[in-house]
Amino acid sequence: MNNASKPYFLLSFLPAVASWYLETYYTLEVALVGGIFLGVVEMLIEKKFSGHVHTLSKLNLSLIVILGGISLLAKEGLFFKLQPTFTGVAISIFLIVKKIKNQSLMLEMLKDMKQKPPLPEDIYKAMEWHLCLFLLVFALFMAWIALSGSTAQWLFWKTGGFYFAFGGFMVLEMIYIQWLLRRKMR
Repeated sequence: MNNASKPYFLLSFLPAVASWYLETYYTLEVALVGGIFLGVVEMLIEKKFSGHVHTLSKLNLSLIVILGGISLLAKEGLFFKLQPTFTGVAISIFLIVKKIKNQSLMLEMLKDMKQKPPLPEDIYKAMEWHLCLFLLVFALFMAWIALSGSTAQWLFWKTGGFYFAFGGFMVLEMIYIQWLLRRKMR
C-alpha cells in the first residue's frame, strides 16, 4: 500500500493537548508556542504518512499559527481557542456555497472514487445540509466555551467531546435517513 492510499487519522488534537498541558504547568506564551509548534509537527506527520496534506489540515494549521500569533501578541489565549470556531464556520460556508450551486461534496467524492452512490442524490444533499447546521452550531458552542469555559473544558470539547457530539448527530442522521427512505418507498 503506497503512502497516498494509507488511511490517516487526523491528529488535530495535538496542538490543543499541548497547549492545555503547557498552560497548566508553564506560562501562556510557552503554551501557545508549543501549540503552534505541534500544529506544524502534525502537518509533517500527515505528509509523512499520507503523502500529502489535506486542505482541512492546511486550514487548521493556518488558523493555529495566525490565531496563536495573535494570542501571543495580545498575551491572551482566547484567539488560539477560537480555532475550532473558525474551522467550523469555514466548512459550513463551504457547504452552503455547494448547496447554493446545487452541488454535493459527498457525491463529488464518490464520483472521484469511481463509486456509484448507494443512496438517492437528494439524501446526500440533505445530509450535507444537516452536517452544515451541526458544524455551525458546534462552532458557536466552541466560541462560547472559549469565552466562558476553562482550558480543560475547551480541550475536552475540541477533542473527545466533538467525537461524542458528532456520533450522536450521526445516530440521529441515520434514523432520519431510514425514515426518509421508507417514506420514499411508499
